[in-house]
Amino acid sequence: MPHAVLALGAAAVTAAGCVWYLPALADLRAGADRPVARRTAAAACLSGWATSGIVSVLLLACEEWWPPSGAALAGAAVTVGLRGLAAVQRHRETREAARDWAALGHLRRPRDTGGARHAVAVLIGTGLIAAVTAAALGAVTERVHGRAWWAVASMPSAVVALFLVLALLCGRALRHHRAGPGGRRP
Repeated sequence: MPHAVLALGAAAVTAAGCVWYLPALADLRAGADRPVARRTAAAACLSGWATSGIVSVLLLACEEWWPPSGAALAGAAVTVGLRGLAAVQRHRETREAARDWAALGHLRRPRDTGGARHAVAVLIGTGLIAAVTAAALGAVTERVHGRAWWAVASMPSAVVALFLVLALLCGRALRHHRAGPGGRRP
């Protein structure tokens, strides 16, 4: 696939990502009005989307694959590091708030977000596995049968369809699980 096509795709995804990076930019501009963990998470979001933009420019500017690949790897490392730091800070802030409320004699019940968090993690993991599997199948098909354009063209839509079906099934299973016996929510 030519670099220009990949650069166009990366630029389109980066432009569509404004729904994430513009609020993150607002969080960073708010400064001390936002908790430290939220600002760190916003920095992680911005570094990830900036990496996507940089990779799209490098795909247009460079003939080789290693500059965009290196930039993507470095950006991913920075993003993951910042996001991990934000999770640690969020945990610390939550513990501190619980300690403060307990000292005041008010016990707050933590929100139960474990099920939703695990469902999202499963969906993201499944999407990544499906994408890697589709890429591997496309590479094997192209290697075995020469230029199998139909397989290469159908892979992205098959990955998206599989991901959407799994998202729908996981969402229904989560709703069914939360409803409890008798179909009513607690």
